[in-house]
Amino acid sequence: MSSIDKSLTSEQCRGGRGLLNWTQEDLAGRCNVSRATIATFESGAQIARNNHIAIRLALEKGGILFIEQNGGGPGVRLRDPISKFAGND
Repeated sequence: MSSIDKSLTSEQCRGGRGLLNWTQEDLAGRCNVSRATIATFESGAQIARNNHIAIRLALEKGGILFIEQNGGGPGVRLRDPISKFAGND
């Protein structure tokens, strides 16, 4: 099953943005939807499927992996590890 066939929750969207340190405006620009669409989705409301797919793909391109509900709850994580010494070059 491709990633676009999987669901994305509003909580995963907010969590993914947080991990990437993206604002709603940042995400909107990366997926070519309005900031209002991001805000609407993150509030728990339904949005058009094409916008839903665009948001998920933008977060994935940014480095987010989506964790499906598997006895716990759906979640997100970064695809690549963060160096614990990042920024201390």
